[in-house]
Amino acid sequence: MNSRFETQQYGEQPMDSALDPTRARLVALAAERGVSLSALSGLLGRNAAYLQQFVRKGSPRKLEENDRRTLAEFFGVDEAELGAPPRDTILTVGAGTPARAADWADIPRLPLGASAGPGTLAQDSAPTDRLRFSGRWLRQQGLEPAMLSVIEVEGDSMEPTLRDGDEILVDRSPRPLRSGLHVIRLDDVLLVKRLEPGSAGTLLVISDNPAYPRMERPRAEVAIIGRVVWKGGRV
Repeated sequence: MNSRFETQQYGEQPMDSALDPTRARLVALAAERGVSLSALSGLLGRNAAYLQQFVRKGSPRKLEENDRRTLAEFFGVDEAELGAPPRDTILTVGAGTPARAADWADIPRLPLGASAGPGTLAQDSAPTDRLRFSGRWLRQQGLEPAMLSVIEVEGDSMEPTLRDGDEILVDRSPRPLRSGLHVIRLDDVLLVKRLEPGSAGTLLVISDNPAYPRMERPRAEVAIIGRVVWKGGRV
């Protein structure tokens, strides 16, 4: 680890070489990305000294689940590298009955809306929070959690299929295009539309609400972000 990074994080005091594996891994990941612990604390919505105190003073004793998940997502590593228990940890439930830990996947919920109306400019895509799905259900659907995002629908052009305020699960895995609902970027605007193959290398960009006209655009002009594989909303 480079001494300049250590000095930046810890002032003139040398970094303790006897850090436990979780703290040492956090420091190493921060150094690899060239980001300070104070900046990472800000990412978590904490005060600037939060992670420095975690590393240097052992306070808090361990990262909170949401903080650990956010950091693991930022660095692109498994949460176990930052102190999470292994996914196959055995728990004791009820009268000493062994059972596997609950199998859940927390999918990031992105703040930018996929417009089902005039369109939303795609800007900041940092997750605001997460929506929890059954890992077993995702596997049954052939979905990989790392390739999924949840975003909110804005507008009425996809009614009655999708309504304003509905949330959709978007699979960004590279797959052959087939007809269905997709989140796309068209003319620098993020949209959720129904796609169907058109003629001579074009795509039909369709709004389910008949009040909105359908479009036919060259395939090269339509950037497909992902396929909509689930929706949820208020009754």
